[in-house]
Amino acid sequence: MTSGEKFTWFRWLCTVLGLLFYLGDTGSDFMLSVQYFRSGHLIWAILTLVFVLVGSICIQAFSYAWFKDDKKNYEEDDMGLSTCHLIGIHVLQIGIFTRYLHLLKKSFKALRSGQEEQSQLIGLATDLSMLRMFETFLESIPQLILQAYIILEHNHRSNLQYISMALSFLTIAWATVDYRRCLRQSLTHLNNMPSGIPTVVYLSYKIFTITPRILSLTLFIMLSTFSTVTMACIWLLGTIWAFLEETSFCTSRALEHLYRAVVGVILMFTFFNIKGENTRVHMTMYYFLNVCHNLAAPVLLFLLKPESERTDYFLPIIFFILVSNLMGLGFLGLYYSLLHPRGPGREDMEVDGMDEMDGMEHEPKTTRLQRFLQI
Repeated sequence: MTSGEKFTWFRWLCTVLGLLFYLGDTGSDFMLSVQYFRSGHLIWAILTLVFVLVGSICIQAFSYAWFKDDKKNYEEDDMGLSTCHLIGIHVLQIGIFTRYLHLLKKSFKALRSGQEEQSQLIGLATDLSMLRMFETFLESIPQLILQAYIILEHNHRSNLQYISMALSFLTIAWATVDYRRCLRQSLTHLNNMPSGIPTVVYLSYKIFTITPRILSLTLFIMLSTFSTVTMACIWLLGTIWAFLEETSFCTSRALEHLYRAVVGVILMFTFFNIKGENTRVHMTMYYFLNVCHNLAAPVLLFLLKPESERTDYFLPIIFFILVSNLMGLGFLGLYYSLLHPRGPGREDMEVDGMDEMDGMEHEPKTTRLQRFLQI
């Protein structure tokens, strides 16, 4: 373990902040669902609740499987819980909350006593950040699309909607950077992600490429609800790519299939590498098609639904989608050309430079950390 791989008090405070974001985001969505039920908007209420449950069920499944894998294969700490207790915790959908409490308690004790448990603490933190990343793309981003659609298409606004959307957006920003930093800290063949400007630029690249994607998909749904079929096709293409690349993230076949389906969802919004190979061409093609699809949304809305031009949101959204795409690509180029940390013995961006993934050739694939998704 390098000297930079330390679980510090700052990391502990970041874990507390991550827990607060998790509770705030999930809680506000539940409250918003109840508000929709009370106001008679049953479809909105059900969809809001479905996104919460789908994201939660998926990450609980991964969390339970990882606890079992760690106990069986790596002899890591499983909190002393029996299989029945683990099943109960995850059936009740509090597996992630339990992980947070376990990490906070264990790290607080280690930091206060000065005990050396760095490797285990970093592993627990990285597991959590991975689960939060899944939850972000399965729940927070779909919620943003749904709430943006309700506001723009149906002109239905409430303070709770804005609170829910703000918390979802903060969760996206937090989970993206926290995961990136945790993962690079957990893999010995990668340099840690520097704080300061590199982190800000990386966050800006992700936010300014994901946000116009959210808005453009919202506009497509406003154009026609059948646009969701196209979105499903995009998800299917990403999932098929994951199958063709033969990812090896999970120890069970069923969970690996679920993982590849989650990969398909993430690829709808941002790029990452699936096998740790040179991705310069893949990333260029991805963002070229991504930008074209984003810009097509307001153009088609104007041509096929011209009355939208008279709304107060049309021009600002067009301007934002255009500017945000340009800024996102600019930050992408800046980060990977000047600020991206390089590992020892790497040349240019052949592997590390363009969002590497779980098929690492630089380390033996002995633990889950060597196979973690990198975005």
